[in-house]
Amino acid sequence: MQYPEPIAKLIDSYLKLPGIGEKTATRLAFFTIDMDENDVATFASSLVSAKKDLHYCSICGNITENDPCVICVDKTRDQSQIIVVEQVKDVMALEKMREYHGLYHVLHGVLSPIEGKGPEDINITSLVKRLQQNETVKEVILATNATPEGEATAMYISRLLKPAGIKTTRLAHGLSVGSDIEYADEMTLFKAVEGRQEI
Repeated sequence: MQYPEPIAKLIDSYLKLPGIGEKTATRLAFFTIDMDENDVATFASSLVSAKKDLHYCSICGNITENDPCVICVDKTRDQSQIIVVEQVKDVMALEKMREYHGLYHVLHGVLSPIEGKGPEDINITSLVKRLQQNETVKEVILATNATPEGEATAMYISRLLKPAGIKTTRLAHGLSVGSDIEYADEMTLFKAVEGRQEI
């Protein structure tokens, strides 16, 4: 069945979102049509505002309304630590924990030769410049994902920073709290054994 053009365009728009297939896009389009007109206007306005009013922090690469971002200008945060993450959403996840009080650096991706992504395609150069200009940083915590690309990126950054004499650490990997050993994959078990701690 051919949908009227406005519905077809709306479905196509939803299909551009990650993880949204044809059925979900169609369901969302019809849900949107059934929404109150004011709610649709607010939704559309939110989309435009998010795209227009947000940009990346010139220091850390986090998403922000004001440059520098609120984390970078907060002098109560520990200026001696920087956690390096792949994406902005990783900053949000770590902030929810409320236990880390240092600074961040967002790479906006990882090294991936298969996808043609090299060091110049992600936010590594600004990290090196940032560390050269800031002598208060004593530790860089590499918090890239435990994927082959994440591991390669962490290894690359650690090699870059080694001559500077800055302590470089990696987030621990292994069994998640509440999980059973019998259901863990080999790599998770290997990382858990490798990262064991004395109690």
